[in-house]
Amino acid sequence: MNILFIADDMATFKVYKDTTYVMMREAAQRGHQLFHCYSEDLFIADGLVKARVRGFEFLGATHDNDHAWVDYQDPQILALNELNAVIMRTDPPFNMQYLYATQLLTMAAEQGASVLNSGQAMRDFNEKLAILNFSEFTAPTLVTTSSAQVREFLAEHGDIIVKPLDGMGGMGIFRIRPDDANIGAILETLLLGDKRTIMAQRYIPEIVQGDKRVLVINGKPLPYALARIPQNGETRGNLAAGGKGVAQEMSARDMEIAEALAPELMRRGIVLAGLDIIGDYLTEVNVTSPTGFQEIMKQKGLDVAALFIDAVEAHAK
Repeated sequence: MNILFIADDMATFKVYKDTTYVMMREAAQRGHQLFHCYSEDLFIADGLVKARVRGFEFLGATHDNDHAWVDYQDPQILALNELNAVIMRTDPPFNMQYLYATQLLTMAAEQGASVLNSGQAMRDFNEKLAILNFSEFTAPTLVTTSSAQVREFLAEHGDIIVKPLDGMGGMGIFRIRPDDANIGAILETLLLGDKRTIMAQRYIPEIVQGDKRVLVINGKPLPYALARIPQNGETRGNLAAGGKGVAQEMSARDMEIAEALAPELMRRGIVLAGLDIIGDYLTEVNVTSPTGFQEIMKQKGLDVAALFIDAVEAHAK
């Protein structure tokens, strides 16, 4: 098979924990031909969605900080429907360039390309707002541009989390309590003078036990979740914010949420999703570039990368 990964600069991958890296490694071990490009390498010519790509040989890293694990071939131009699979792994934020890329990927799928996850799903399924489709599993939530509404929400619930709709890795997330001296500054920073939409949620105390990442691959939840536990007084459990990743068995509530969402994820063309669950509540549905493969693989011996490439092969053109 020929597989294109649309991803960030591979020289920046932290190979000891990067999920895209182990996806590529598994695909290479199976003998698939791998290609790489950036989202800005997509274009339309002669009515076809194409990309400026570079094939590469996966050499493998020899140590955790090895960046010479890939040997690039000469660049070439390919139509996306010439490939067996196109895997979108560009990290957020979801800016205008990301939006345009998803639109081109939707067109490519209409031309016969197998795109994972679908461009339509990545465009429609905002990772924060998507939880509102499953309100039976969420804590009290407010989406607004109004600082006055956030203050009312804070007065009602007494302890809240506020966050932008386009961040990743815990960026821009604040915990606010009524006695916080920086409420005004925080809201000014996030809302940009009541001009930007944000989300506020009631604080969930179980965050101290971990912000659980639950992976759903091809409509099937994994048996393990990755609990990302805040460290050193942090509110955020995100690994990028210094959280400690601990793989653990799924709770009954975790599995209930994952199994309830799985059919809708598949219906929307979401082959890989990362559900974020704190305590008993769904807080995010990650569909752009979910992570957590390596931590589960190393701690529990479950070959998550193999399960994902199985799914890619099943959906391949």
